[in-house]
Amino acid sequence: MVSTGASATGSLIGLALGDALGFPTEFHQVPAILARCGPWRQMALPRPAVVTDDTQMTLALGRGLRTAMERGPLTAAELVGPVRAEYVDWWRSPDNNRAPGGTCLRACELLSDPGRPWGAAAQMDSKGCGANMRVAPVGLAPGLSPQQRAGAAQLQSALTHGHPTALAAADLTARAVRLLADGASPAELPGLLRTYAHDQRTVYREDWLGDLWRRAQAPSPAAFIARGWDECLGALDRLDAALGAPDREADPCLATGAGWIAEQALATGLLCFLLFPDEPLTALRRAACTSGDSDSIACLTGAFEGARLGPDAWPQEWADRIEYRKELLALGEAWDA
Repeated sequence: MVSTGASATGSLIGLALGDALGFPTEFHQVPAILARCGPWRQMALPRPAVVTDDTQMTLALGRGLRTAMERGPLTAAELVGPVRAEYVDWWRSPDNNRAPGGTCLRACELLSDPGRPWGAAAQMDSKGCGANMRVAPVGLAPGLSPQQRAGAAQLQSALTHGHPTALAAADLTARAVRLLADGASPAELPGLLRTYAHDQRTVYREDWLGDLWRRAQAPSPAAFIARGWDECLGALDRLDAALGAPDREADPCLATGAGWIAEQALATGLLCFLLFPDEPLTALRRAACTSGDSDSIACLTGAFEGARLGPDAWPQEWADRIEYRKELLALGEAWDA
């Protein structure tokens, strides 16, 4: 299967489909999922195809990022206001009833106080996958430099999840989406991400994060951020080991982690993608049939598959039924244009 272009549309639809497929299976062990859904390779998209906070927050970030980019060159000063407002609107929305993460709820409540600096809302001890399950728009938006993508990925994480591993995992996730959209092959992706992680290991983006590192009581900015990159490199080690002896029938969480935390969500989402790079529906189903944070794992898997293969990766009947379809298409098509 080869890409037909339109990476943003393919990625956004893919992440929402993965989210909806994994929503009913989250919090369940694989035997219970199989008993409920039947063979995992035949899992059907639920009716209705309802998504979770993963897709809702992806759209919130996408809207905030689009607003910031419309104002001129993307900087931290331009990004914080629109994204903060979108996150708070999500927090207040009556549709925010999809078992959202506690970190996002606590941080967004703090962000709702307009007099509070954004850094004072960041939950410094949290590296939950909420940092990177929503970051795909940063990898998909056109015309950004690598430095802008890295800064924006880390900053959007820091508004809620201030742990250095959350920042690094969000940066790596956006990087993976961008690499795939630009034509990187699945086989070379882990090596490219590893090289990037090594290159960024001691790079603290003060122009985007300010003095966030001080809240962690780290000895220096470099020491603060290196801790996050080192944990992500460990996750990439586990990914390489799993790909070295692939078992497509085993629960991917056994190899790379349950995905509740950011570096595990990245590694397990990548594993599901890389086990089935040319079989996007099989990859989504594998990701949804896992013992961990199934919706977030499948959300990331769908973002990777769609960035590489475009919207033709997804059956029209599935894409037509996904919740928030019009918003996903509007954002994706604007960026693909």
